[in-house]
Amino acid sequence: MDVLVETRGLTKRYGETLAVDDVGMSVRAGEVYGFLGPNGAGKTTTLRMMLGLVRPTSGAVEIAGRAPGQPGHLDGVGSLVEGPAFYPYLSGRRNLQVLARHAGVAAGRVDTVLELVDMTDRAGRRFATYSLGMKQRLGLAAALLKEPRLLILDEPTNGLDPAGMADMRRLIRRFSAEGVTVLLSSHLLGEVQQICDRVGVLSGGRLLVETSVSRLRGVGALEVQADPAQAALDVARDLVGDRSVTYDGTRLRLDVRPGDAARVNAALVTAGIAVRELHWREPELEDVFLELTGGGAK
Repeated sequence: MDVLVETRGLTKRYGETLAVDDVGMSVRAGEVYGFLGPNGAGKTTTLRMMLGLVRPTSGAVEIAGRAPGQPGHLDGVGSLVEGPAFYPYLSGRRNLQVLARHAGVAAGRVDTVLELVDMTDRAGRRFATYSLGMKQRLGLAAALLKEPRLLILDEPTNGLDPAGMADMRRLIRRFSAEGVTVLLSSHLLGEVQQICDRVGVLSGGRLLVETSVSRLRGVGALEVQADPAQAALDVARDLVGDRSVTYDGTRLRLDVRPGDAARVNAALVTAGIAVRELHWREPELEDVFLELTGGGAK
């Protein structure tokens, strides 16, 4: 796949503080890329350097082969970074009309994006009266005005209630299905796990890993609770080998394939063992994330 966004050795210092440290990442055209990390990891600073809002101390960043400051660098790019800024005394619709005129976008596009983010009924209200979630929706509407091929979203579900978060996930999936590349930063692991194709994990300003969500989560295992436990452990070891079975005092964990569950269950039952629980468990992204970042404390 073509690389749409690329950084090489991207670094940003604020005095003695190293906010972003030698980040090299790539976002492929058409994918949903999750930029994952705890608060203060350097995600927003990195996104701001991509958009030309902050100058790197060293390193390089390109969007579609163009560096910040070059003509056409932001053509086809929509972004929502940190809190959306609008004129507080203007209505949501009027704010978007001002932006559309400035960007050379047809006036009819305003109603289209308002409908996309479910803000049509509230578009006549002054921006100053909006809740945090409504402001976030209007910010997304602004990012969509130019019908972008790349969306850069910083914590896009911030301030949204559960229904609003579900709506945002549906929108992102829709954009992706229509060929839009989405780069979103988040500290919400469940959000990233549900909608992203690949992730980059950032901690302490450094990119720890960049890979697919499935590869990051790794291989799952079959977990079994059975009585008597020692007899179940013996049967499982005979069936799949000592090295493929562990016991934590509560349940067995078998490093097998999902399709082996029926075979394991049949062997235990045939041996007269009562199987109380048997299920396939894949590692959650949260477990991997906390392991990579040392609990996210950095």
